[in-house]
Amino acid sequence: MKKKPRAEHVVLVTLDGLRPEYYLDARWPAPATQQLYRDGAHAVAVRSIFPAETYPSHITLVTGALPLRHGVHHDRHVEPVANPRWLTDASMIRVPTLWDAVRASGGTTAAIGWPVSAGAAIDWNLPDIWPNDEKKVLGAIREAASPDGFFEELEREATGRLTMENFSNKNLAHDLRVAAMAAYLLERYQPTLLLAHAQATCQVPQEPGWNNPRRARAVAASDQIVSAILEVIERTKAWDHTAVIVTGDHGMTEIHSQIRPNVWLIEAGLRGPQLETGDWRAFFHALAGAAFLRVRNAEDVAAVRRVLDALPPAKRATFRIVEREELHALGSDPESPFALAAVPGFVIDDRFDGPDLQPNPGMSHSHHPDEPDMNTGFVAAGAGIRAGACAPLLPLTAIAPLVAELLGLDFDAPDGVLYPGLLT
Repeated sequence: MKKKPRAEHVVLVTLDGLRPEYYLDARWPAPATQQLYRDGAHAVAVRSIFPAETYPSHITLVTGALPLRHGVHHDRHVEPVANPRWLTDASMIRVPTLWDAVRASGGTTAAIGWPVSAGAAIDWNLPDIWPNDEKKVLGAIREAASPDGFFEELEREATGRLTMENFSNKNLAHDLRVAAMAAYLLERYQPTLLLAHAQATCQVPQEPGWNNPRRARAVAASDQIVSAILEVIERTKAWDHTAVIVTGDHGMTEIHSQIRPNVWLIEAGLRGPQLETGDWRAFFHALAGAAFLRVRNAEDVAAVRRVLDALPPAKRATFRIVEREELHALGSDPESPFALAAVPGFVIDDRFDGPDLQPNPGMSHSHHPDEPDMNTGFVAAGAGIRAGACAPLLPLTAIAPLVAELLGLDFDAPDGVLYPGLLT
């Protein structure tokens, strides 16, 4: 029997790198997100996945599955090249998504900047695509947008001409354009499910320096997406049939240094400086707080362990080994014999040159989810949401079941469970 929906429309906004303090502490410039916190339900913290990276986390958000099951294990392809390609294609996703369930129920979907969504069954889709060559970014997004002409429609009706000055995710203007797109889509097409991804709250804090004045401005820029959505809902008097959820993919943590374990493998003769030549027995695929081992032959796993065990104790203390059994329990990369998780203050870089320890002031992510700073946040308000409800700790896998229940979808979140106390 078809479920009765609690909401006709759900808007799911992800603030990349959202820290709960942005809504728990009114000193942060996030008035729209804080309004949802005051008026609706919230979590004190949301536990991310491992690695606590953007792309696998976003697919967990729309599947209720961990990476081991949904198939998107990292932000980039794990391949023996110096600059691996970023993931883009929704065909990598191995389990049903919320957009699949909405389509099956006869509804419509729209997405702005959602990772690994190129080619997805989304009615209006501007996917997140970032080729390694920045000059090709806008062309790649334009080509992947659907339906045909959608990119041009957004430029004409919502944003004006998009350029790398106003749409690079390194610039705060990016999120202002996403805000304009999301507001336009919500009012023009009224999709059953609208997905929007803000990036300033992750990209800007990674810039060097502990006193970066752009951090607070980044929070304000990303909050503009929420504000634009609330304005449409308020102006069209749609609160009685619309729910808004704002969540994150991972937290952010202060760092001071990076380690380069591929330098140790080169020194031990386990790989050459250029992976593309095929001169390697082992390499670490690293992006910030974690690194995942790849070996050509299983016997080389022991050789890598000997390299790590031979490090001076002070260097060995900069990371811990995440064994295969723990990776499986975390629902993480199934092909890595083991992984490294950086301790607080450190990140792991996959470059092979220079000293193995480098300065790296700023903020980062992708650390083990046991690190409290990797917790992200959740606020929600509107149709079907219980005002005043509080979850002390919510798993990232719980978001998809919540959206599905709000929309009355027939949907199985294989690693997630519905938290009914968040609903009316």
